[in-house]
Amino acid sequence: MSILPKKNQLGFYEIRLESIGGLGANLAGKMLAEAGVLGLGLNGSNFSSYGSEKKGSPVKSFIRFCDPEVEIRDHSPIEQPHVIGVFHEALYKMVDVVSGLDSDGVVLVNSTRSFDDVKHDLQLEYGTLAIVDALGIANEERTKVNTAMLGALYRILDFLDPDAMREVIRKTFEKKYPHLVEPNIRTFDRGYYEVEFKTFDAPTDAKAREFTRPQPRLGYNTQELGGVISAQANSIQKDLSGSRIGFLPAFNQEKCINCAQCDTVCPDLCFVWEEGEDKRGRKQMFLQGIDYQYCKGCLKCVDACPVAALTDMTEELGYADENQVKHNFPLVTGGVR
Repeated sequence: MSILPKKNQLGFYEIRLESIGGLGANLAGKMLAEAGVLGLGLNGSNFSSYGSEKKGSPVKSFIRFCDPEVEIRDHSPIEQPHVIGVFHEALYKMVDVVSGLDSDGVVLVNSTRSFDDVKHDLQLEYGTLAIVDALGIANEERTKVNTAMLGALYRILDFLDPDAMREVIRKTFEKKYPHLVEPNIRTFDRGYYEVEFKTFDAPTDAKAREFTRPQPRLGYNTQELGGVISAQANSIQKDLSGSRIGFLPAFNQEKCINCAQCDTVCPDLCFVWEEGEDKRGRKQMFLQGIDYQYCKGCLKCVDACPVAALTDMTEELGYADENQVKHNFPLVTGGVR
């Protein structure tokens, strides 16, 4: 008798993890696949997809399970998953993370926001939405987001044995990093027990969401003759919010002495300056704020600031209300960058 809760027409139970490079979705996918294969005797496969610059760019990890008597001969990306795990809400801006989701599928999101807000941003009509504050758990336990997400995924994938994963965590860290064993087990357990669910009932005639694959703007039919690049390179439309993992520098202008130490260490020229006069009437550049469109949250500026005018601050992931973002972290668009 099969222990898999549901299978597609090829006999597979499929999971897709949507993440930002650096959050550990690739490792989480490997551990999930190993748990099903080694722990339950299922056939399984896992692979990930990402660009040449993995860290900070969109990453997908794919996991397939099937009964032992079924052979996995399909190694294509998963387009119609039963479960989707979203490691970072900023992905909403770049990727249709729930593309191809089954009508009664489950979406797990790393978020602190309400079910209704997340559902609205995902444009999710029906299915089950699971929310866990994986970033908050990881920060409190001083571990990684992927361990908390694994705990929540194990709650969803109830055919997997959570005790087996706890043992894997123990074996992974006990030799070289014994001090990390208990924090990671606590992180896994908190993800497992703190995830919350809400189901939006689907009508009887509900269909799976259509899978959409982004198409390149230029191809063999649309490319300019001779391969001429028709658009000049620029960084004006660059948006690095997807590279952040939950933190931003907060600027206190009253403490700032305009020493430019922050601007010196900033790798992306986020700081906005305006020319003015000091008390003696001498011309000087004054720091007005930070353009967060170009900030990836590295916090090098916080370490460099000699007067604590810059401090680290937790960011509401992804689709935080724009007005609140501008209120808490003034988005400066004028001046000199």
